[in-house]
Amino acid sequence: MSFDPSGVPVDPAASAALARKGLDYRLLDPADREAFEAWIEADHRGFHHARPRAAGIEHEVRVMSERRVHGVYDTTAADPAIPVATVSSWPTGLSVPGGRSVDGWAVSSVTVSPTHRRRGIARALMEGELANARNAGAAVAMLTVTEATIYGRYGYAPAASSATVEVDRGRSHWIGPEAPGRVHFVEPAGLREVAAAISRRAVARTPGEIDRWSGVLDRMLGLADPESDAARALRAVRYDDEHGQPQGFAVYRITREPNHPGWLEFDALAAATDDAERELWRFLLEVDFVTGVRGYLRSVDEPLPWLLEDRRAVAFRDVVDHLWIRIVDPVAALAARRYGAAGELVLEIDDPLGYAAGRYTLLAAADGRAHVHGPGGDDETTDAEAPRGRERSRRAASDDVSPRAASRATAPRGLRLGARELAAIYLGGVRPSALLRASRIAELSPGSAELADRMFASERTPHLSIWF
Repeated sequence: MSFDPSGVPVDPAASAALARKGLDYRLLDPADREAFEAWIEADHRGFHHARPRAAGIEHEVRVMSERRVHGVYDTTAADPAIPVATVSSWPTGLSVPGGRSVDGWAVSSVTVSPTHRRRGIARALMEGELANARNAGAAVAMLTVTEATIYGRYGYAPAASSATVEVDRGRSHWIGPEAPGRVHFVEPAGLREVAAAISRRAVARTPGEIDRWSGVLDRMLGLADPESDAARALRAVRYDDEHGQPQGFAVYRITREPNHPGWLEFDALAAATDDAERELWRFLLEVDFVTGVRGYLRSVDEPLPWLLEDRRAVAFRDVVDHLWIRIVDPVAALAARRYGAAGELVLEIDDPLGYAAGRYTLLAAADGRAHVHGPGGDDETTDAEAPRGRERSRRAASDDVSPRAASRATAPRGLRLGARELAAIYLGGVRPSALLRASRIAELSPGSAELADRMFASERTPHLSIWF
C-alpha cells in the first residue's frame, strides 16, 4: 500500500465533532519540528512515561514523521501548544494464516488528557481513524490496547493473545534436540541490518505479527538512545545455521541486586526457523548466575515446555488480549488468508458503523485459497485461477455435507455475527463455536459453527510480539 501521510484527507466528521466542543483537530506537518516535540510531550504524558531525553526526542521525531499524526488542541488551555489528545497511524502489513499478509491500518498513540475527559474526543479520534483506514484502502484496522473496555464499541475485538513466560532456571533441564548451528554474542549496532531481514521472515511465519518499522528495531536494540543506562544494559546474540546464515536473534538484560543472582529478561526474540527459536531459548536458559528467565509478549502456545524435562519449570503469566483488530473491508480481508478446511459459509454481518455490514459468501478450496462474494456483487479471490478455484470450492463444500446434513440443504451453513465477532475469529485465535456457546453469534443452520471452526483454524496460533 503506497502511503503519503498527507495524502489521506482529514476526516470532516471528526473535525466537526471536535469543533462543536471548541477543540481543534489538526494533522501535523512533519516539517513543523516544534509542533512534533509538543505532540511527543503529550504522548509521553498520556502513557505516564518519563519526559524523553534529547536522543529520545530525535528518535520519536524520526518515527512519527513517517506516520499520520493528529493532535487535538484547546486554545484556552494553559499551554495551548501541547495537544490535549493524540493519535498516530500508518499502513502496514498484518500476517494472516497461510503465510500471507493483508493490508492493515495500524493505530497508535491514542491518549486523551485527564483534563478533557467525557467530551467525545476518543470517539472522534477512533471513528476518524476508521475513516482514514477506509480511505487508505486498508482491509483491517488494528491496535494494541492498555484498556480493554474502550475499543469494542468501534468494532475492534481481541484476535491474538500474549503472555509473560517465566522459567525457573534451576529446574530447566534441556531435553530438546541439538541445533546444527551456533549462537554468537554481537554488538546491537552491528545486528541492526541483519535483524531487519530476520524480522521480516519471522513476521511472515506467524498470524498476528505486523511488519516491523525501523524505529521499533532501534528500540529493541537500544539504538534509539544508545548511551542511556537501559540501552547499555542490553546484550545481543545471533543464531547462525550450519551454513553460517543468520536465522535468529535475541536481546536481553539481567536485572538483579549487586552480588545476587537476578533474572534474565527479554523483550525481543525473533526466529526465522524452528532451529533458531529452540537454540536461542536454550542459550538464554543456560546463562549462569540467574534465578530465572522471563520473556515478555510471548506466544500462549510457546513450545518451550516440551523442550524441558520438567515442564512445570515454565509458567505462563499475565496472559492478555494483545492485538485487537477491526474488519474494514470484509471481502479483501477474508480473501487474503488461507483456510484450514474446504467449505462454503455464509456470513451475515451486523456493523452499526457500516463498514462490514452485509451478507457475504466465503468459498474455501481444499488448498485453503478463498473466493469471497460481497453484498454489492463485489468479490475477491486469493487464486489467480478464480473460476477453477470457485468450482473446486463448491465441489469440496458439497463433498463435505454428510447424509444427515443433506436433508437440511435448503438452509445455508452460515453464521449471523457482529463486526467484533468477525474480527475475533479472523486470525484463528478464537473458535466460532466458543462464541456460539457465549451467544455472541448465531448459526443459520445446525453444524455451521463446526464448519466455521475447521475453516477458520490456523496452523499456527496467532501472536504479536511487540507493542505499537
